[in-house]
Amino acid sequence: MRAILVDDEAANLENLKILLAKYCPDIKVVACATTIDEAFTQVNLHQPDLLFLDIQMGKTTGFDLLNKLTLKTFEVVFVTAYDNYGIQAVKFAALDYLLKPVDPDELKIAVAKAEIRIKNKIHGEQLNFLLSQIKKSESSIPKIALPQQHEIRYVSVEDIVRCVADNTYTFFFLANGDQVLISKPLKEYSDLLKPHGFIRTHQSHLVNPRFVKSWLKEDGGTLLMDTGDKIPVSKPNREMVKEVLGK
Repeated sequence: MRAILVDDEAANLENLKILLAKYCPDIKVVACATTIDEAFTQVNLHQPDLLFLDIQMGKTTGFDLLNKLTLKTFEVVFVTAYDNYGIQAVKFAALDYLLKPVDPDELKIAVAKAEIRIKNKIHGEQLNFLLSQIKKSESSIPKIALPQQHEIRYVSVEDIVRCVADNTYTFFFLANGDQVLISKPLKEYSDLLKPHGFIRTHQSHLVNPRFVKSWLKEDGGTLLMDTGDKIPVSKPNREMVKEVLGK
């Protein structure tokens, strides 16, 4: 795979080149760039398979580069020193990112996933979704990408009724009755959806309070959903759940 590295600090570029040479020898770095304009030129010149893209670059961002590029026939792995700026949007789009300093094992995983997407010729859709979400105002209702084997479902957060853990997988139960199985653990989605009001009632259950019908006193505390489902509330979480629901 041919790759371009984009970061506003030369030392970070050199470090990533060394890691790729050591742990991902199939990656050929064809160019590096420290500015958005330089990166724009290099991407159009080399048409890479993979782009390692810093998010915050001085007064500009890696998203600015993606907005400038009309044709996106490459995969992107975002690289950032921050665990907040832009990362929420990247997570909602189900795209890969690495935190600096880059961990070799996480780098290998990200490259392996990119190779699969390139082999399956899945390009651009998630990037376009990411950019559209960033353009929307913070008051708009966000959507989340749910990647499955043969498709990527884009679901409004308010249409998620609940999520249930199944070992390292997560079942999403949607308002229209659909069930979507995702190969990621519940904790990842719990962290992602908590700012949108979702409640972790139990080790295996995450619920959208919009769909909670009532609090049942059976078994020490159970939530009855609008769908008729009963969701357990673990003892350590009972007071927190009651407080959130105003019980």
